[in-house]
Amino acid sequence: MDFEIREDRGRPTGKRMARERAAYFQLMEQGYSTREAARIVGINLRTGKRWRNGWHSPPGDRKAVPPIYPEPGQTPATGSEETSSPPSRYLRECDRIHIADRLREKASVRQIAAELGRSPSTVSREIRRNRRPMPRGGFTYQPFHAHRRAERRLARPKAGKIGQNPELQDFIQHHLERRWSPEQICQALRARFPDRPEMHVVHETIYQALYVQGRGELRRELTRSLRTGRAVRRPHRHAAKRISRPVKNMVMISQRPAEAADRAVPGHWEGDLIIGRNGKSAIGTLVERSTRYLMLVHLPDGHTAIATRNALTTTVQTLPRHLWQSLTWDQGSEMAAHRSFTVTTNIPVYFCDPASPWQRGSNENTNGLLRQYFPKGTDLAAHTPEDLAAVAAELNSRPRKTLGWETPAERLAKLLATTS
Repeated sequence: MDFEIREDRGRPTGKRMARERAAYFQLMEQGYSTREAARIVGINLRTGKRWRNGWHSPPGDRKAVPPIYPEPGQTPATGSEETSSPPSRYLRECDRIHIADRLREKASVRQIAAELGRSPSTVSREIRRNRRPMPRGGFTYQPFHAHRRAERRLARPKAGKIGQNPELQDFIQHHLERRWSPEQICQALRARFPDRPEMHVVHETIYQALYVQGRGELRRELTRSLRTGRAVRRPHRHAAKRISRPVKNMVMISQRPAEAADRAVPGHWEGDLIIGRNGKSAIGTLVERSTRYLMLVHLPDGHTAIATRNALTTTVQTLPRHLWQSLTWDQGSEMAAHRSFTVTTNIPVYFCDPASPWQRGSNENTNGLLRQYFPKGTDLAAHTPEDLAAVAAELNSRPRKTLGWETPAERLAKLLATTS
């Protein structure tokens, strides 16, 4: 650095100190401590701290003074409030000075918030985010330092976390291609890289990388691998009311055993159909409530009541009898032969209330996942039993949040090992 320590240590002000201030902050940016930078420049340590932090509670009647050396690109401070203040929803520098003064007076967070007309959580969060650690332990809140930190965090164009990390980007893209959900991917990242926080993201970060235009962090076509397959987000809308198809001699879900409702005992299943093009083809779906294990029912002869009964009867025989305690279905006409199904298999069938899909929540969720493999408007009769088995195996090998990130196949294997 082309700089000489000044010999005159009187009380210079104004332009005489401009080079020294610039040199002092250049040393600070290079990693020198406050004390070392002050020694090299030839100023008092207290002067260096005031240049860095300003002061908000000086003795006497002097006004609060912000840092003498502003951030790059800012207008040098003059001690008065900035002409271009941020929007009112942000705390201003004068608000932070008020917070610091009142903290020194031992005022509570709620008192400070009431005085500023802010929420207590806003003041509490401001103190927690922008406080500074003390050398001997504890924290202190310095308003000018806090204001600079807050300004640096304001929204600005910058590369996202996924775009900055090729390894993270490749991991996410690979699992999206396997049709994992963003939340499943986030959990897998934390399990695979527990000691690498740079590999941890939340699922909203992945959605932003896919949906927000201009980022380009993830390939746009990967949106087809999402469960919805949408390239843009859509607001939630109320589903149309379902048409009730009365089935004779129904036993309603209110009469189902309590052990089925709390999912504590395995063997209670939920069932439904996913319908193909023009309603001419279908696939049966069965989901076990406790393990979320999926079984797909091949319906080559259509989805009439008799065809559905015969296919279900064949399917339930592939698992041990103790894993079939009950079956819950909606009021679709395909279950009109439910009584003969119960006589043949000894499995009682319970029916949901009209327009109440949440009473079969696990099955409804799974049907949504299956639409990635069997899109609406396609001919489902083209899929063979082997195709259905492959899809069920892939879904059963996905980790589930509701299972503590175990897979349905792992849960079922534990269940079979316990009962064998």
